[in-house]
Amino acid sequence: MNQTQNTDFDAIVVGSGITGGWAAKELTERGLKVLLLERGPMIEHGSGYKTEFKAPWELPYRGEGDQKQWKQDAFIQSKNFQLDEWNRHHFVNDKEHPYQTTADNGFKWLRSYQLGGRSLTWGRQCYRWGDGDFKANQQDGHGVDWPIRYKDVSPWYDRVESFIGVSGAAENLEQLPDGQFQKPMALFPPETALRQKLQTHYPERCLTIGRTANMTEAKSGRSPCQYRDICSRGCSFGAYFSTQSSTLPAAKATGNLTLMTDALVDKVRYDESAGRITGVDVINTSDRSRKHYTAKIVFLCAGSVNSVGLLLRSRSDAFPNGLANRNDVLGRYFMDHANSMGAVAVIPGFEKYYYEGNRPTGIVIPRFRNLSSASGDGTDFTRGYSYQGGAYRPTWTRGKRMAGLGQDFKNELRKPGTWMFALTVFAESLPRASNRITLSNKTDQYGVPQVNIDFSHGENEHAALRDAEKEARKMMDLLGGHVVMSSNQPGPGGMSIHEMGGARMGRDPRTSTLNGFNQVHDISNLFVTDGAAMASSACQNPSLTYMALTARAANYAADQLLNGSI
Repeated sequence: MNQTQNTDFDAIVVGSGITGGWAAKELTERGLKVLLLERGPMIEHGSGYKTEFKAPWELPYRGEGDQKQWKQDAFIQSKNFQLDEWNRHHFVNDKEHPYQTTADNGFKWLRSYQLGGRSLTWGRQCYRWGDGDFKANQQDGHGVDWPIRYKDVSPWYDRVESFIGVSGAAENLEQLPDGQFQKPMALFPPETALRQKLQTHYPERCLTIGRTANMTEAKSGRSPCQYRDICSRGCSFGAYFSTQSSTLPAAKATGNLTLMTDALVDKVRYDESAGRITGVDVINTSDRSRKHYTAKIVFLCAGSVNSVGLLLRSRSDAFPNGLANRNDVLGRYFMDHANSMGAVAVIPGFEKYYYEGNRPTGIVIPRFRNLSSASGDGTDFTRGYSYQGGAYRPTWTRGKRMAGLGQDFKNELRKPGTWMFALTVFAESLPRASNRITLSNKTDQYGVPQVNIDFSHGENEHAALRDAEKEARKMMDLLGGHVVMSSNQPGPGGMSIHEMGGARMGRDPRTSTLNGFNQVHDISNLFVTDGAAMASSACQNPSLTYMALTARAANYAADQLLNGSI
């Protein structure tokens, strides 16, 4: 733990991931003295990325990892397709960080506890929500009405995109608004072909390059992407957005930041007589010592599950069921996108084409269902879904699934495989009270109550995935593709790694936890700006929206603090 003698600050930010870094940046730049608390260890930008440049033969298991060991301590994290021997240390040890979930196909909680959190391991896809996403709850009655609309968030999307660096192509789509983009990465030939065929056969569908926080142009001491596609090891070039490469240096430059790692926040303290948060209790994860830190405002940015868990265990006489939980809403309406492999197809006719480098993004086909109303185009479900994926040529590793022997077999594997095209579906998750985070009677190694996650996908998500599989196969037919796999069955909750909700925003304090500025309704100096604040899930990756809402809330909080309203 980075020690500090000072225990009193203007603001405390809990969590150093995508939103925590943004809260620290915005608050320090407004002149506030900020304590940024991270429960995991320090990882310095560049020098801390120990495996970034290691070749497979420099690792004990050639990049595949010790599978026997993983069954013992990565039995959840190994469900993440990204996990390998290079980045294993960027994901938690499941044995050391237990949680409870329903036994039947339980929720897979994929986590990263270190400085930067999941900003080191995220998929970097950056999509704005459209105004229809913020209006959907009001229009179809699922969930509470968002207290904000696109116009409220749009300037903050601008601010975030311009700072972090997002590459992408403008498409003028209402359901996926354009942003502040650096030049896009290139589509591969089969992707270009499908884009053109969609324009002819399904003009309401647009295939475009994935909008990603991998820079194609240098900015602010950060280099453009090197097309290595090994982002989750950490990127010393600073070519993708992470706390380490982007928001943390900005916060440090102000001279107003105190950073503390190995600091688990056990409880948020509430003063009933003043009606305010006074500070937080922190456990040093190295020596188990405890310390209290005070602040005028507190931002919870620990991730949806951890922020809700922290609120639930911050009980007091005023809040016996958890801080900010007089209405029994806290922990409910938890969401994660329902995803499935819509279709994988062999694509003929492009054998003469190949590509250079390892492009660190794919394609996206934004939502095209139910755009005019909640369910207005003949579907049997409400809301919608989008596709991500793209075209690729398998490498020599395809030999694991091929019959063959000897020199001819080796020679064949030296050539690129035939073109393939994959379309993965992300369907919107409706907010339901039964999808819930609660506290377990069991505790972890620090004596902190474990969380219990009850989650299941509903019939609406299943119906959307059935439609998505059917449409994915149709689109592969446009390319003359031979579908070798398709599915309409969702993976377990958590597999999209888009968990959100549990402390939702809303207009009415009786049915929501936060107001339109991510501020707890009845505690003016407490803010929650990570995924827990979401009142619905849309079908886009949510991280860009988290960052925009955090920047907006931090500036609002600074204004309120400086003018004496908090």
